[in-house]
Amino acid sequence: MSSSRLTEELINRFRIYLVHEEKAEATIEKYLRDLRSFADFNKEGELTKEKTLAFKEHLLKENYAVRSINSMIASINSFFKFIGRNDLCLKALKQQKEIYSKAEKELSKAEYQRLLQAAEEKPQLRLIIQTICGTGIRVSELCYFTVEALQKGEVLIHCKGKLRQILIPGKLIKMLLRYAKLQKIKNGPIFINKKREPIGRSQIWAQMKALCREAAVDSKKVFPHNLRKLFARTFYGIEKDIAKLADILGHSSINTTRIYIMTTGTEHRRKIERLGLI
Repeated sequence: MSSSRLTEELINRFRIYLVHEEKAEATIEKYLRDLRSFADFNKEGELTKEKTLAFKEHLLKENYAVRSINSMIASINSFFKFIGRNDLCLKALKQQKEIYSKAEKELSKAEYQRLLQAAEEKPQLRLIIQTICGTGIRVSELCYFTVEALQKGEVLIHCKGKLRQILIPGKLIKMLLRYAKLQKIKNGPIFINKKREPIGRSQIWAQMKALCREAAVDSKKVFPHNLRKLFARTFYGIEKDIAKLADILGHSSINTTRIYIMTTGTEHRRKIERLGLI
């Protein structure tokens, strides 16, 4: 299949292709969101290398982070390959490897505790925060936490064509089963909405953001993925086993896991000062 124009029909066919490729729902959403960003920029719909290069330049001028630009490039390149237009593919931007993360973006353990305190009167949200941060799962994987799984003490997660086993801490099992009993949830997913359906990520995101003011935590730090990263940093700080951590997080590459356990600039400076060479 080869095309010279970007149409809604093509975008829909690309979505079906991604589903058949068993891409995760979140991945599909991201690919389509990035593709529609390109479509909004290229309103004429004509597909040329000049247009794709102009889009890349547009992202640079808009001061997108290099990692974000490369992620968007990967999304639209996947689409170009799907329609047989490899000639339109863009090269990723080169970036010097970061050796530490920015402190203003990382959620600390103290801030996590303040979020839990702020959610004291919101039992479902409090347990969602504890479940993500206590096990390192993705927010999209909450639906696998069922009454049946809790009774077995482990969760089996199907993601990206892989089956991953998550062992649930005993304390968390008791908390979740107690919550299920109070909510009269006898089987199926623990975290459900008023329609008795698994709660959506957008609802979780909004509820977490609403806690920020009361918890005195910068809202830029509060989102599900940062809870997952806090789990990763805490686990690695104790175990020092990056291979095991990669398995728990469901990463195919340890290089991805390295990003999760990056220390902040403040911690990095402190470690250098401990060398006693100055």
